[in-house]
Amino acid sequence: MNRSACLIFNPVAGQGDSEQDLAMIRAILEPEIDLDIQLTTEEISAEELAHEAVRRGVDTIIASGGDGTLSAVAAAVVSTDISLGIISRGTANAFATALGIPDTIDAACQVILQGVTRTVDAADCNGHRMVLLVGIGFEAEAVERADREAKNRFGVLAYILAGLQELRNLHSFDVEIETEDKIIKTSAVAVTVANAAPPSSVLAQGPGGIIVDDGLLDLTIVASLTRAGAIAAAFHLFQTASAGNGAERNDIGYLRAKQFKITTEPPQKIVVDGEILGTTPVEIRCIPAGLKIFVPSREEEEAVEKLEGLPNLTIEEKPSPENSPD
Repeated sequence: MNRSACLIFNPVAGQGDSEQDLAMIRAILEPEIDLDIQLTTEEISAEELAHEAVRRGVDTIIASGGDGTLSAVAAAVVSTDISLGIISRGTANAFATALGIPDTIDAACQVILQGVTRTVDAADCNGHRMVLLVGIGFEAEAVERADREAKNRFGVLAYILAGLQELRNLHSFDVEIETEDKIIKTSAVAVTVANAAPPSSVLAQGPGGIIVDDGLLDLTIVASLTRAGAIAAAFHLFQTASAGNGAERNDIGYLRAKQFKITTEPPQKIVVDGEILGTTPVEIRCIPAGLKIFVPSREEEEAVEKLEGLPNLTIEEKPSPENSPD
């Protein structure tokens, strides 16, 4: 008996041919999965379709679109027992990258067919479900500047161009950060709280490695006072994160906690999983083990054996125990 799933498909995501994309998804999945295909429209959002699927009691939801679509569907699935499949077709594909999911249609479909799931954390930000991160200050301004037309023309480069343009307006603000056990007051140009984040989300990389199932959120503070300092801080974060190390500059701070309450003076825009959602103050709390998601099998995710290339290598297969002589 075939598995079944609700496929929520955004036909305007990305820069490819959506009809061909949908045809490819169906060709790969439908031999093994009965798909209930739901298309987003200007009137019906991915979030509405996902909530309706949850109400129907489906076992699996597959989301296909950009990061906005994927995050909206994931938000609806948080704290349910529904398995979530991801087929990323967006500009940045941050969602897939952060969770180790391939960002090509064929490979993403194969992950879903394998049926291996992993339970990861989610978060709540001012009443909105969050899977990736909330950016306060610089990142929120840059995301707002990277509009749909720019993303269609330049792809992921649109975010980089928007960030460079936003550097001209760089300004610091006073921030108070309250955790379960301390209150921190400082000045910053950007504060990022991450549940999960790809390497491209440089301003979230203070700890040098974000763990998606530890029941904690990772907060990074960038306090550079000049454009040159902000560029240097971003490059340092990229370097240290690539090496798996925490940042070491004096104008970068980071910490982990179960929840954060953040206030700023003056109020700052916030961006949650790529969408502008008002201004500070903001409260973010981790939802441990809040999301069950299809991921690559362990064998694909990390190598468990590597012997090729060793000098004078010989390998002898031992007989299995049941075939061993008494």
